[in-house]
Amino acid sequence: MAELSAVPDTRREALQGHAAMLLFSAAIAGSFSLGARAANLIDPAAISAARFAIAAGVIGGIVMAGPGIQRAAFRAPWRYLVLGGLFAAYFVLMFEGLKTAPPISAAVVFTLTPLMAAGFGWLLVRQRLTGRIATALALGAAGSLWVIFRGDLQALMRLELGRGEAIYLIGCAAHALYTPMVRRLNRGESALVSTFATLFAGGILLLIWGAPAILHTDWAHLPLIVWVTLFYVAIFASALTTVLVQFAAMRLPSSKVLAYTYLTPIWVIGVEAVLTHQMPPPVVLPGVLATVAALLLLLKD
Repeated sequence: MAELSAVPDTRREALQGHAAMLLFSAAIAGSFSLGARAANLIDPAAISAARFAIAAGVIGGIVMAGPGIQRAAFRAPWRYLVLGGLFAAYFVLMFEGLKTAPPISAAVVFTLTPLMAAGFGWLLVRQRLTGRIATALALGAAGSLWVIFRGDLQALMRLELGRGEAIYLIGCAAHALYTPMVRRLNRGESALVSTFATLFAGGILLLIWGAPAILHTDWAHLPLIVWVTLFYVAIFASALTTVLVQFAAMRLPSSKVLAYTYLTPIWVIGVEAVLTHQMPPPVVLPGVLATVAALLLLLKD
């Protein structure tokens, strides 16, 4: 009887994991549409520093309300400065890139992160890929490049990348390096404790580096869209997504968790269609379809 009841329990847990990652991809998508509308209204370092402070407060509150922080977590604190620096670089460069990059293009640049993370993963922790996952990553990358270069093969050959997309691509490289570095530098800390320490360290670095921008920001007279974006990326696109990924990773193989990255541009297309009543040009649709195919390939059992 125990064996019979285990099957539906496993299936239920898998469905819960898929639901969590579906919500994750939607939450991430919102940061592109909102970020593009706020990026030119506040310095990237200023909004990123505030975002880290809020997210660290939320995660820190959860940690303190739960198991707390063990003294062992403070061993080699330089680790959190490395992780926090990479994470901070990602968000600063994201907002800088969104000053000129359209939200859909930026979301597609984000789908290159798994491929870069796979490369860094092999270099740092010797993580190996199966043929199916490698094929899916290559397909997703090809689709991403098609959208980024708007179907212009000559521009692709000349690497004529938009300024905003190029800036955000560097940020995505920092994010991709962050992923295997978490495993490389972890010394037994829980995901929540590590996330809090990373956000705290990243916030300190941003306060130091972005001090002039923070001091020159007229916080009392910022447009409403900036505050909406700030709290959205701090709570929904940071604290919530951390919990969702941790929840899903306990219920799904890593390849399936990774797959939902490719769903983000689809959400962004939907959000932008609602906000602007416009759809992307037909020439980019083959690239979008390729990223969907990569998603399905990664979700395949």
